[in-house]
Amino acid sequence: MSQQSQAVAFSELHQKYNPVVLYNIWDAGSALAVAQAGAKAIATGSWSCAAAQGYQDGEAMPFSSLLHTVQRIASVISLPLTVDFETGYGAARRDNLSALLQAGVVGINVEDQQLGLSALNGVREQCEILNSLRQEAESQGITLFINARTDVFLQQPDATQHSALMAEVKKRLTAYQNAGASGFFVPGLSDVGLIAELCDVSALPVNIMASSLTPPLAELTAAGISRLSYGPYPYIGLMETLKQQARALY
Repeated sequence: MSQQSQAVAFSELHQKYNPVVLYNIWDAGSALAVAQAGAKAIATGSWSCAAAQGYQDGEAMPFSSLLHTVQRIASVISLPLTVDFETGYGAARRDNLSALLQAGVVGINVEDQQLGLSALNGVREQCEILNSLRQEAESQGITLFINARTDVFLQQPDATQHSALMAEVKKRLTAYQNAGASGFFVPGLSDVGLIAELCDVSALPVNIMASSLTPPLAELTAAGISRLSYGPYPYIGLMETLKQQARALY
């Protein structure tokens, strides 16, 4: 299957009421394990990729290391591959995307937070970033799935306050869609009523990140999500198991 065919196939996996489930991986070995378990697509997680190489999340791992990891993953799988691109690794984000596309990537996550700060990019600024990335993908003939992530909910840990944030989130949803986004990612949102409200108004596939606070998959499916991802939790869980096994030995 060509890269463009994979891009189209990956986009088609995003179906309302029938979400694609992405159990996020961090290297070639974990990608193979998840692929062999029956996954329909492979997705990296930035936190996991960084931690597996001894780095903190937030683009502390050099882009060259991320690219090498992605190249190794792409070399051992035949499934569509989407990569957590964080904010794009600085002003060179368009060149960085070009390198990822050349490695075979068909999807990316792009977030609107300002790294290291408790602030988000302005809507116009984030739209300029999304539009630039869309242009780069089009120049290479790839219908890239750009999953536009907003950190509005992550920046408010008190879930009882999330309903008050919906207006801002909906504004960003519309703007990001117009700027070329393919999907809308809202990590931190766990209230099934608010999730359903967002899915009802969104023309883009909505992506929720599973956590201990989110409802079961059946409820999220009924709410209308199109994608469920697991972020750092697979890595965290497996590393805890590893530590427990090591403690039993030592």
